[in-house]
Amino acid sequence: MEFFIPNTQQTIFEEEIKKSRFITYIRHTEGLEQAKAFWAEIKTLHSQARHHCWACVAGSPDDSQQYGFSDDGEPSGTAGKPMLNHLQGSGLGEISAVVVRYYGGILLGTGGLVKAYGNGVQQALQQVEKKRKVLRESYRLQCEYDQFHSLQNLFNEQDITIIEQEFTEKINLIIGLNPSHLSQVKNLLTQRFSGKLTLNKVE
Repeated sequence: MEFFIPNTQQTIFEEEIKKSRFITYIRHTEGLEQAKAFWAEIKTLHSQARHHCWACVAGSPDDSQQYGFSDDGEPSGTAGKPMLNHLQGSGLGEISAVVVRYYGGILLGTGGLVKAYGNGVQQALQQVEKKRKVLRESYRLQCEYDQFHSLQNLFNEQDITIIEQEFTEKINLIIGLNPSHLSQVKNLLTQRFSGKLTLNKVE
């Protein structure tokens, strides 16, 4: 499986709406623990702010177990949910947004808040560079020394990574590959090495 994640260290977008200051932070976070730590860090950084609303898609984009959001004192549904909607709409995974609000004394109303929080995330997302992440599975593979160069060529073609390698009488490898490529890789191994090499999944 593969999906895109932020390749930018951190993205910040700031705007003022009716004297309230909104600062949006977006960062790559792998898992809910990192997402919550990011929120706590921004909360500490802006300890004088009235609200610190957040949302995250902390795993793959379709893993709802890794979603999270908080209105942090704003009326229910006016901050965290619209922020999450924009994160989901981006198609990115492992991403969190925190919007800090310094209250300026003028009420925005529920519609105004939804627009303010959602727009902050939308604008910040436009600045985010992305990169592809492949969720790989690990397999063991043993080969002869004279087969290794041909194997490396195959690995390059199929975007396979070598996780571990041990050079003894033979070469023992643990490789990481995209599970959706497994049947194709098995077929290529059979064709190029006359069925002499076999993949064994690391459990």
